[in-house]
Amino acid sequence: MRVLQAEASARDAIAQARIEAAAIAERAREEARVLRLVTDRRIAKVRAAFDTGCTNEVAALEAEEAALAVAHDLTPAEVSRIERAVASLARALTGGVP
Repeated sequence: MRVLQAEASARDAIAQARIEAAAIAERAREEARVLRLVTDRRIAKVRAAFDTGCTNEVAALEAEEAALAVAHDLTPAEVSRIERAVASLARALTGGVP
């Protein structure tokens, strides 16, 4: 009789352990789902910030390009400076021979 009671108790303990293991596994799955959602949100925020940064950088480069594309009339001082630089370069390249 004791053996039968011990066997029944052991079966009950095994059944209870299986129930507890299933509950632990379900909690772990739920924690993994929550972690995945949090991680996905964080990754989405990082991607959005990167996209915004890239968009802003491209806009800044396009604005700089537009500013550089505008024709600039040289002032007389700038023309004189360029002429002096060209003359100096010509002298350096030709050894001062005209």
